[in-house]
Amino acid sequence: MAQFSRIQASSDATSASASNSNPKVVVTRERGKNGKLIKALAKHRIDCLELPLIQHAQGPDTDRLSSVLKADTIFDWIIITSPEAGSVFLEAWKEAGTPNVRIGVVGAGTASIFEEVIQSSKCSLDVAFSPSKATGKILASELPKNGNKKCTVLYPASAKASNEIEEGLSNRGFEVVRLNTYTTEPVHHVDQTVLKQALSIPVVAVASPSAVRSWVNLISDTEQWSNSVACIGETTASAAKRLGLKNAYYPTHPGLEGWVDSILEALREHGHF
Repeated sequence: MAQFSRIQASSDATSASASNSNPKVVVTRERGKNGKLIKALAKHRIDCLELPLIQHAQGPDTDRLSSVLKADTIFDWIIITSPEAGSVFLEAWKEAGTPNVRIGVVGAGTASIFEEVIQSSKCSLDVAFSPSKATGKILASELPKNGNKKCTVLYPASAKASNEIEEGLSNRGFEVVRLNTYTTEPVHHVDQTVLKQALSIPVVAVASPSAVRSWVNLISDTEQWSNSVACIGETTASAAKRLGLKNAYYPTHPGLEGWVDSILEALREHGHF
């Protein structure tokens, strides 16, 4: 695991402490979406403070997605690269009448969004691919292509996502249609009392570059904040480094298990575990 740099932001926050009132980790995903990480850390007797840094909002193409899925165009692949993209896609897919689709996901966390639908007996949704490493770059390099014939991809994405996936796929000869179906924005309200508490907690856990930017924007002087950030993957850690955060940890393979390991590493490194 490597070390980088980073800081973080917050909103109406609630304490998610279990057995005591001494949280060691700040969890920062959108409210209601921190449960899996809190539960995983509780197994290590680590308590958390919940401090959402971002919220999701509709993207410019949200309303187009269901009509694209209803159209006669059949895509060889639909690429989903985050749980939120998966949730937005499922709503549009159901609205479109649950057409037959073949899905490629970036990793296990994203794949889990489809588990309930797949278990239904008449499922017309097939999660057929995930890359050897849960990154957009590897996904674009490994997505199976049907010989020399034209291969089409629908890519419903965050408006904030880079062009890495569509560029990688286009360079391999895929025809990619990207729809910006959602976006992320900083939370509108920050509880200053909770923020003050968060600043003193050893590790801040972040799952996206947007969360990193929100945190940095909340902190007036990154030089004075020397605690650690534990990032879900390398992309988020790179954002932390660019924004000047000095103690960032991330797993080689993105995902919940690796994220927990990075949090534990950060706590151990600074004598808190």
